[in-house]
Amino acid sequence: MNTSSVLNRSTLSRLKLFWALSRMTHGFLDMATPAAAALLCLGGIPSARVIFLGFVTAFAGYTAVYALNDVVDYRVDKEKIKSGKLRHAAGDLDAVYVRHPMAQGLLSYREGIAWSLSWALIALAGAYALNPLCALIFVLGSLLEIIYCLLLKITHLRTYVSGAVKTSGAMAAVFAVDPDPSWVFLLFLFLWLFSWEIGGQNIPNDWTDLEEDMELRAKTIPVRFGSDKSLQIILISLTVAVVLSLALYWATPAQLHPVYLFGALLAGLVLLLIPAYSLYTGRTSLLASALFNRSSYYPVTMLLVVLLSSLAGR
Repeated sequence: MNTSSVLNRSTLSRLKLFWALSRMTHGFLDMATPAAAALLCLGGIPSARVIFLGFVTAFAGYTAVYALNDVVDYRVDKEKIKSGKLRHAAGDLDAVYVRHPMAQGLLSYREGIAWSLSWALIALAGAYALNPLCALIFVLGSLLEIIYCLLLKITHLRTYVSGAVKTSGAMAAVFAVDPDPSWVFLLFLFLWLFSWEIGGQNIPNDWTDLEEDMELRAKTIPVRFGSDKSLQIILISLTVAVVLSLALYWATPAQLHPVYLFGALLAGLVLLLIPAYSLYTGRTSLLASALFNRSSYYPVTMLLVVLLSSLAGR
């Protein structure tokens, strides 16, 4: 093998570590959230400029914020590794390549900061070009992510901060295509995504981390309330999310085809409620991970539903 091939493989391996730091697989799926929000608001395909800027900004924003999570949690993650409590769940979307590469010593702390900051600056510039308010939302979302991480050992209410962080991309996307959107639509959109994040992402993910979180004395919903109460919150949150996804048919300014209602209901059942019910009956960390993974595909599925409905409604 020649020197060039060795260098190329080494560079690719390093790049994969940075991708892992930003949980790139999950980040790509989450990028569908602002895209769906923009389509719901606009009722059609945005201009080429908005699509290009929106894609770059969303990619940079999710890349930066996911890496920021590991930067802020660096000491906590190292503590998990030292105690031997770091989870290595098969099929975990957040660990497709390697989990917490900085804490494992595969990337330096300085490299993690530089990576996150570089992408954050790109996201900030793109957001400002779309609408200065989008830049403000990105900054607030990043600050909330930092607060979320810092509250790990303080209060389980941090879960709801996570819900606000996950909605920020969608809120920014709405203002990118409409500087004066309907506040009723914004409220429904916020509550829909907030409920999905709480019931389908945050609590199931914390459930799979239950053992290591108890060891660290972390404050999460599963640690604080146990399986029964956590399941109630999951089921209620996801039921609310599915109901609100249907209500958006009437709340959105877009002229959607009635096929949206069928698609939204089917997506909610297959990706949210059925795996949530499986967790309710089985109550294992493996089923919690399955719910987390399945619900991670919900935004991209809803993007396809909205896109098809918008085109059919013309």
